Amino acid sequence: MTYSAADRAPRPQEEIGFVGLGVMGRPMALNLARSGTRLVVWNRTAERTEPLRAAGAAVAADVEEVFARARIVVVMLVDEEATDTVLGRGTPGFAQLVSGHVVVSMGSTSPEYARGLAADILAAGGRFVEAPVSGSKKPAEAGELVSLLGGDPDTVAEVRPLLAPMCRQTVFCGPPGTGMLMKLAVNLYLDTMLVGLAEAVHFADRNGLDLDTFRAAIDSGPMACDVTRVKIPKLIARDFSVQAATSDGYANTRLIADAARAAGCATPLLDLSSGLYGETVGLGNGRLDMVSVIQAIEARTDTLSRSATAVTASGRQGVMPEAPSPSSGASKSEGRSGRARRHGPCRACDTGGQSACSDEHGVGSGSVGRPVGERLRVHRAWVPA
Repeated sequence: MTYSAADRAPRPQEEIGFVGLGVMGRPMALNLARSGTRLVVWNRTAERTEPLRAAGAAVAADVEEVFARARIVVVMLVDEEATDTVLGRGTPGFAQLVSGHVVVSMGSTSPEYARGLAADILAAGGRFVEAPVSGSKKPAEAGELVSLLGGDPDTVAEVRPLLAPMCRQTVFCGPPGTGMLMKLAVNLYLDTMLVGLAEAVHFADRNGLDLDTFRAAIDSGPMACDVTRVKIPKLIARDFSVQAATSDGYANTRLIADAARAAGCATPLLDLSSGLYGETVGLGNGRLDMVSVIQAIEARTDTLSRSATAVTASGRQGVMPEAPSPSSGASKSEGRSGRARRHGPCRACDTGGQSACSDEHGVGSGSVGRPVGERLRVHRAWVPA
């Protein structure tokens, strides 16, 4: 389908659709409504629409009504499966729904998914812009998100002004898929940064440092930024109320890892961080904020302390760890140095096959979800006396 200049021009007081009012979507939609944008919204959990109704938005009975009323529809859903389900992708109703519409996808997906969805919408007679955002709940509430845009330049130019109430800045990255790739690159830095920040707070706390003084030291130095100013107080107060959910962050690390592997790219810091987020989810913190990763770090410390105590107690009783048998495949190069043997893939590590584990006995094979204590026992089983 072709579009004239008149088709592409923004239409004054045009009703805009918004689908998906979760942790991020609802404050984003509220900023649109409060800016005077005529908005029609829908959410799978109907009660989440009430603040939008109070802000003057129309609430649709279903997603079909949103598309019937709005030419441009913003979609902010949790993942690819939810997006496909809501849009009816793969069903005869998909083409009827999106034909003649501009679909603006602001959620996090894989780059491949974004490219595929763009192609399907174009084939159905619609247009597509990917606009994933960098930022969490607090920037979303303040209208301070950064949107990373991918799509046809003319369509992006049409959509861009509509994003202003939600985003302090929009960055055009290229064709569909590049916006998501850029977000993954940004989030690689952010996800590993949060783990490092949580570990630093844990280190300071276990060494008896005053955490308010630690915060002042960070705020006074070159590492100070919006993230530290928001997250350090949460870590000090043990406030894990959600701004960016751990389960979403963990899923995002897997998207990054998949894109990295497709490019033949090593991601050692990401792999370690992903393992810790996975352990945090395993502790039941999936819907808590990502800074709850500190609890996974604390769990590792507690396990290490118990193991050290057990080793000390064994030594006092004259019990020494049993050395591996010759059948375990010891290398002749081990000699009598007492160093841990190297024996092939390590079942204990969470390193995704990218680096040697801390006990120098093998290469990680990626065992996200293995209990921390079991990992440490496996480590120590291969360390000779």
